Amino acid sequence: MLKLRIFALSLAIFCALPMLAAHATPIETKAKQAIVIDYETGTVLLSKNEKEQMPTSSMSKVMTMYAVFDSVKNGQISLNDTLPVSEKAWRMGGSKMFVEVDKRVKVEDLIRGVIVQSGNDATIVLAEGLAGSENAFADMINAKAAALGMTNSHFANASGWPDPDHYSTARDLATLGRAIIRDFPDHYKYYAEKEFTYNNIKQTNRNPLLYRNIGADGIKTGHTEAAGYGLIGSGIQNGRRVVLVVNGLEDERDRAEESAKLLEWGLKRFENRKLYKAGEVIENAQIVMGRSAQVGLNVDEDVFLTLPKMAGANINIQVKYNGPLIAPVKKGQELGSLEITIPGMETVTYPLYAAEDVPELGLFAKTLAKAKLVLGRK
Repeated sequence: MLKLRIFALSLAIFCALPMLAAHATPIETKAKQAIVIDYETGTVLLSKNEKEQMPTSSMSKVMTMYAVFDSVKNGQISLNDTLPVSEKAWRMGGSKMFVEVDKRVKVEDLIRGVIVQSGNDATIVLAEGLAGSENAFADMINAKAAALGMTNSHFANASGWPDPDHYSTARDLATLGRAIIRDFPDHYKYYAEKEFTYNNIKQTNRNPLLYRNIGADGIKTGHTEAAGYGLIGSGIQNGRRVVLVVNGLEDERDRAEESAKLLEWGLKRFENRKLYKAGEVIENAQIVMGRSAQVGLNVDEDVFLTLPKMAGANINIQVKYNGPLIAPVKKGQELGSLEITIPGMETVTYPLYAAEDVPELGLFAKTLAKAKLVLGRK
């Protein structure tokens, strides 16, 4: 039989705020696809067609840079290495870094050429330098995307050049945005650079969020006729970061206004609170056939929640386990789950583990316990 424990906690327990109507209801956005998530907890603050497949245009270059940064981190290449410019790269259309055919370009310059200048030519130089060909590089980044859990994405090239077999979703791109910040903190700084000059040509970063004083430090814009105007963005205020994706907007102005609006909303209207510490016992579960009548259930990681700052809605906490539990139980054994629900937001679940060993009773005592259990069921 499923044993269920339910706790209801008011937000006022965590902070002295007026009891107002819940503010978790997402704001409206003109974007066709959009998502805003808390970087630390992964909580989805806003979702609009987040799993709808869409062309990703130059936002795809973040996937390319993930592979490049990974290669630098693993020692496959260094920032000071130089890579040759093929005729294919030199002839590539769209936004350009303006590399010259048969010349060699430093890897760090190519990184800035991709991130700041959105150079399609630079992406091909990097792709060919790392994998031998752009097709082989596409296979590489598809494997990395799958490893990151980007299950609804496929990359046909390095730049996001239009191709019917090149697509992603807002959810997957948000996963990618979190990953590049988390996995490459030493290289993420390039996304905050506002300009870069190469070959005596200065270009400014196309990310409109960088020019507003709202804590933005990345990540990448994109635009094609099929996709509309899109952006993967991130920013941080008071130590808390959010990641957002918008796509399908009509023009640059809408992209700038919508992304700034959502970034500020995500940063200002929510906060992160620690509900339980790692190792803290959440509930004592009944146990039979053991030398103890109960066993503590704990979490093995800190439980952080992203909460609306202005909320009067209760937090619903459920401890679930199949009980009564039967000894023996080993410390660290998974025994149940902790489910936390805030109205208007996604339910989050954490596994619960035994806080201590509970050995089984000796033969005689166990026989008596079994008899009592059987009689108790009649």
